[in-house]
Amino acid sequence: MKNTPVITVDPQLGESVWPGEAEATRAIADRIEKSVEERYPPDKRPARRDAHPKAHGCVRASFKVADGLPDNLAQGVFVQGATYKAWIRFSNGNADPARPDVKGDARGMAIKLMGVPGVKLLPAESDAGTQDFIMINHPVFFIDDPKDYLNLIKRGSSSNPLVKLTAPFALGLKGALIARTISSKKIENPLYTRYWSTVPYRLGDDAHKQAVKFSARPCAARANNKIPSDPGPDYLRQAMAATLAADDACFDFLIQTRLSPSMKVEDSKTEWKESETPFIKVATITIPKQTFDSDAQRAFCENLSFTPWHSLPEHRPLGVVNRVRRTVYESVSKKRHDLNQAPRKEPLGDERF
Repeated sequence: MKNTPVITVDPQLGESVWPGEAEATRAIADRIEKSVEERYPPDKRPARRDAHPKAHGCVRASFKVADGLPDNLAQGVFVQGATYKAWIRFSNGNADPARPDVKGDARGMAIKLMGVPGVKLLPAESDAGTQDFIMINHPVFFIDDPKDYLNLIKRGSSSNPLVKLTAPFALGLKGALIARTISSKKIENPLYTRYWSTVPYRLGDDAHKQAVKFSARPCAARANNKIPSDPGPDYLRQAMAATLAADDACFDFLIQTRLSPSMKVEDSKTEWKESETPFIKVATITIPKQTFDSDAQRAFCENLSFTPWHSLPEHRPLGVVNRVRRTVYESVSKKRHDLNQAPRKEPLGDERF
């Protein structure tokens, strides 16, 4: 058993520690580490991520901050007019990397900006020049209490099939309904899909700090979700490849500020309604026309680690889901890289394949 994590919170932004949070967090990380090791013995490596193991594509992009932002938004990486190189990984959420894309699932968009100055939050990577933003294609998450999360993992990994069937009950009714909604989603193309951070983050220095959520929305709206009539198991990768062979793709990167104390930082299951606090565009993501499917580029991208804690203090992750992620993501990333005998290092943005 590794050391129990030390939990720190920002009460001014609405954070508070959950009962048993530190112990549950450590237990979650230990169980997921063990499951990765068991799932990927030497004859089944390279070891994949425990969640979002199936990538549809990992692509080059640019992230250009908008001009004319007000002071409360022009914080951290959102330096007016700044442009960053980026790697973006699109993925399925299910733990099975061979799961056909036509089955419902969460879809992920993980953005890594390069060339970001400033000291970062993770002590071991304080001098890294990267900033990550992690999102899925749903505005809320299905769990918050870390003890419920641990119970979910225990039931889901049980050798008793009857116990496994009870796993969704660990989420409570609201959480189970959200999980069912997320896991039933089908999409046409990762490049035509909207994504949300689902959980909040700090934005700003001490004088401007506030709680916000992020979203990435395709620049051009599409009226219909046209899934192929006979989709192959990897049709989402094929759709991305076809789109980027013909043209660029584009997303608006948006921020939603918390305007009311009723928008709870520790409640990941309740949406901050856009009708009450609309999202504001702060940057444009351009994914240029490209070929991204070489073996070398795939291997490079699979060795990348994405975590919301690859971050400047001005974008510090908030809430219990993010605090659990800090321990779990770092622990599982180290385990995966150790199993694969691969170095853990952040990209610079000038990689070529």
